[in-house]
Amino acid sequence: MALVLAIGGVATATVTAGASIAATTAVMRLDHDNPAGFWWGTDSSPVEVPGRAPYSMPHLGGAYGGYIGMTGNWAYWLGCKGSSLAYSAAYAAQARINYTRYHWGVGYGAYWFMGGPGVDPHYNGTAAEAARWGASQAARALQDIANGRGINFRVVWADIELPGIKPAKDNGWNSVYTSPCSGKARQRFVPAAVDRADFNGFADYITKHSHYKVGVYCSPAAWTWIFGTGIASRITNTYEWTYGPQTAHLRSAPHGWCLKSGGCAHFFGGLTYRSRYALMWQWSGGGKVGNGLGDLDQIDSARLR
Repeated sequence: MALVLAIGGVATATVTAGASIAATTAVMRLDHDNPAGFWWGTDSSPVEVPGRAPYSMPHLGGAYGGYIGMTGNWAYWLGCKGSSLAYSAAYAAQARINYTRYHWGVGYGAYWFMGGPGVDPHYNGTAAEAARWGASQAARALQDIANGRGINFRVVWADIELPGIKPAKDNGWNSVYTSPCSGKARQRFVPAAVDRADFNGFADYITKHSHYKVGVYCSPAAWTWIFGTGIASRITNTYEWTYGPQTAHLRSAPHGWCLKSGGCAHFFGGLTYRSRYALMWQWSGGGKVGNGLGDLDQIDSARLR
């Protein structure tokens, strides 16, 4: 996953068909957005933010409204070979400056690349153990956040997805592995209730041990694949960050929750984009929907309470 946060700037730059991504219009009125409450931003590491403070959103125009970095990764934490963190201290600092000095955007935020029950070193098939595993990941996430000077954005995101990368292509949500780093599945099924206990353990720990809100990053398809369509899938009172649908065309950058070319954000677990808990949308750059730039998201900061 690549987390990016985007804000619909008042003067969103346009990219004409066939033009270079870098050939954008001049940035204007950096201190406002359209519609009110929405900001552009970036996440992870690919999108470079040029220039000096106050920083503008690269290639799209408007204020640079925030940066979401990977504060931790279950596989990196457990020492799995080849695992890494998608994080840029430089982008985090730029977002923090815009937020603290100019009162633009949401500043720097963080997400934890979450492991499902199937990569728990102590997996035993019970919901109780899954909840403990989720809580232990949350504890480490809070430790990482504290070590990084804290975050401005008041939501800690649990990144729940089926990444298709080693050491566990489903991150242990649908398979149980012989060991967390082995890449070898010994069981191709994890009950939805056990998966949900993992996430609940994470969310409960963040709520009880910090002042942060809890959010979850996923897509409707991945959420259903992991949690099904029953009671384990319902999540109506937790902030959501969706990555569906996406477009490769920056000229289709969204206005509010809908792309200029058509198509609106799809949330999951019982929410629509009209819900007060629908907070972010990764509308381009994630997965296989490349745009030549990186991950881009939309965030409605007015909904964060």
